[in-house]
Amino acid sequence: MQTTLTIDCGGGGIKAAVLDAGGTMRSQPIRVPTPYPLSTELFLQTLKQLADQLPKADRATVGIPGMIRHGVVISTPHYVTKTGPRSLVLPELVEQWSGFDAQTQLSERLGIPTLVLNDAEIHGAGVVAGSGLEVVLTLGTGLGYALFDGGKLAPHLELSQAPVRFQQTYDTYVGETERKRLGDLFWSRRVRKLIDGLRPVFVWDRLYLGGGNARMIKSEIVEKLGDDVVIVPNSAALVGGVRAWQVVDQTN
Repeated sequence: MQTTLTIDCGGGGIKAAVLDAGGTMRSQPIRVPTPYPLSTELFLQTLKQLADQLPKADRATVGIPGMIRHGVVISTPHYVTKTGPRSLVLPELVEQWSGFDAQTQLSERLGIPTLVLNDAEIHGAGVVAGSGLEVVLTLGTGLGYALFDGGKLAPHLELSQAPVRFQQTYDTYVGETERKRLGDLFWSRRVRKLIDGLRPVFVWDRLYLGGGNARMIKSEIVEKLGDDVVIVPNSAALVGGVRAWQVVDQTN
C-alpha cells in the first residue's frame, strides 16, 4: 500500500507524519520548532532530518506558507524573517526564497517524488467534500486560504495579503498576534466579520475553518457563523497530504 510523508510547515513549528493510502498514520507525528533565521538550505536539512526519523515513504507532500506556484516559492511571509513571524525581514533571505524550486529540491533531498503546495491547500485537501465551490481558511500565525471547485484545486491567491483596514492585511487582522492582544472573544468577532465580508465575494457552497486557532473561536460566535461554515480539526493538514495528489491537476 502506497505511503505518503506529509510535512506541514508553519511559522512556529514543522510537523511530519507518514500515512497510508487510507489516511491512517503509520507512526506518531513529530514536530520541531521552525528554526530562524531559516535559509533554504536549513529548510531542506530540517525536513530531511524529520523524514529520517519516520518510516520510509513512497512519496511526500509538503505545505509551505505563502505563494507557491508549481512547487516554486514566489514569496513566503515568515521564512524571510530574522526570528520568526512579525520580526525583521532579511533581504538576503528574501532573495534566497524568491524563485526557490522547493519541489525539485525536496524531491532530490528526500529521494522520493514530492508535491509542494501552499499549506492551506493541503489542509483543504483533507476536508473538502469534492462538490460545489469550497473555500478553506486556516487561522494560525496568519490567515491561510485555498479554493476548490468540484474537488479540484483552483489557482492560489494570497488573500491574506489583501488590505482590510488602516495598515492591516487579513493576515495581521486575524493572526495570532491580534488574537493574543484582543482576547478570544473580540478576536472571534473579527473572524465572524471576516466571514460575513467574504461570503458575498465567493458565494461558496461550503466554508471550512481550520488551522490551530479555529478551536479558539468562542462557542457563542460559532453559533452565528451560519450553516455553510464548518470548523475542522488541525490534523487535516496531515491527512490532506494523501489526498492532495488527487485534487491537483498534474498535467500543468
